[in-house]
Amino acid sequence: MRKMQEYRLKGKGIFIGLEDSKRSWKLCVRSEGMIIHETSMPARFEVLHSYLRGSYPECKIKVMYEAGFGGFWLCDLLRQEGIDCIVTPAHKVTQEKVNKVKTDRVDARRLALNLEKGDYVCCWVPDRERREDRQISRTLSQMQDTIKTMLNRIRKFLDYHGLNGEMAPGAWKRWQYRNLRTMKLGESLQICMEAYLDALEKLEEIESGLLVWMKELSKKERYREAVKSKESCPGIGRLTATRLTLEWGDLSRFSGGKQLASYTGLTSSEYSTGEMVHRGRITGQGSGRIRSWLIQSAWRAVALDPVMTAKFQRVWKNSGSKKKGIVAVARKLAVRIRAVELSGRPYAVAVIE
Repeated sequence: MRKMQEYRLKGKGIFIGLEDSKRSWKLCVRSEGMIIHETSMPARFEVLHSYLRGSYPECKIKVMYEAGFGGFWLCDLLRQEGIDCIVTPAHKVTQEKVNKVKTDRVDARRLALNLEKGDYVCCWVPDRERREDRQISRTLSQMQDTIKTMLNRIRKFLDYHGLNGEMAPGAWKRWQYRNLRTMKLGESLQICMEAYLDALEKLEEIESGLLVWMKELSKKERYREAVKSKESCPGIGRLTATRLTLEWGDLSRFSGGKQLASYTGLTSSEYSTGEMVHRGRITGQGSGRIRSWLIQSAWRAVALDPVMTAKFQRVWKNSGSKKKGIVAVARKLAVRIRAVELSGRPYAVAVIE
């Protein structure tokens, strides 16, 4: 029976939807408009590779799975073996509006069907070097988030024990937290305070080391020119320029500024039907961290570039919202970053277009 199947499928296109999880993978295999096999296997590449080569020799195999916790390592291994692999954004996968059932088996079937019909969107898969380099940036962000959590924990500790009476209101500088070591506390509270401050000191040490590595990455040959062009834009410093370069890659892969703005989630959502047109908040797709970096840079750009200032004031006046105004500036800044990098010329302040 197996030999008969191999004969029928020899040289045919094989489309495989793979739904991955931590311990197992569900596969749905389609060819010539029908499901020919469904199976489950341990989440190990050698098992998958043995199945594909053993079951579908001399076939044109194409595999698709959703981007998620597993990253791109599986895609790398499949491509190294000459197997075409597509990684698709989970939120872009087409599915029936009335479908109320979600299981790994159903998801694998849907991926296989979309792959066979060509109804899918491809993720950009960075090469291994870029993925490993940008992990430094992402680890830095995680450490900074952990530091914020630790700072909040210390303030709550002081509030809970009524120790904030003489403390300065509002946000504190880092040195103000370090000065807490001089506080006179009871033995038990002193032990807790020392534990918090020791943890904070260690986290700050790690943060400093990662910032040094980010500075070195900005000088790396493959990133140097892209970082330099972004740094010429108002509001963009060396750190942000390096982070954007690592996250965005080659900006020529975007066909235009609108595509980059859409990729960053800075375009308006829309719910329109017939003659009714309704545009809502930004889509928010993509990385929230990238949007936050652009928003922070936009606030600085407003103070440095008259064109950005005018854009902010115009949107603020028309909408009555500073938030909408700064989002519009962030979108314009992203579009201009792409234009500057592709042109090879530094940013020109106060130039309308």
